[in-house]
Amino acid sequence: MRLVVGRIGRPHGVRGEVAVEVRTDAPEERFVVGRTLATDPDGVGPLTITAVRRHGDRLLVRFAEVADRTAAEELRGVFLVVDSSEVPPLDDPDEFHDHELIGLRVETTAGEAVGEIVDILHHAQDTLVITGEAGTEVLVPFVRALVPEVDTEAGRVVIDPPPGLLELGQ
Repeated sequence: MRLVVGRIGRPHGVRGEVAVEVRTDAPEERFVVGRTLATDPDGVGPLTITAVRRHGDRLLVRFAEVADRTAAEELRGVFLVVDSSEVPPLDDPDEFHDHELIGLRVETTAGEAVGEIVDILHHAQDTLVITGEAGTEVLVPFVRALVPEVDTEAGRVVIDPPPGLLELGQ
């Protein structure tokens, strides 16, 4: 699975430097000179970093394949991606990367199939987005009281929904 670590914004200056909207917790590991990053869409990259610097609250990056402002402008909106296998596991056994949860099957504590995790929303409360067998969508707050078991090795998540939660929106 490919994970987005940044999104290229507008050019900065005339020598091909671009502002990058960072979308990773570890920019110091992802954005280093010499690193080659894949892109989405694929045809634009890969791009090799030749310079990185902070400018206020923005990260400015120069790529070997980008010679001037015109070429930099053509990259606006391109996503910089890495393979999920490059992301080390978290130290805390109760914390998960989104890509570790997406695709897991979901069942209740009674063993009833609920569906599959298709997304995780990160707002005031992390929320699992589950698509059911009939194409219905269920949102389950990702808290221990409602999600007592996550077994990534077995490919499943067990939920203990309160009455009516699975019927919301139907």
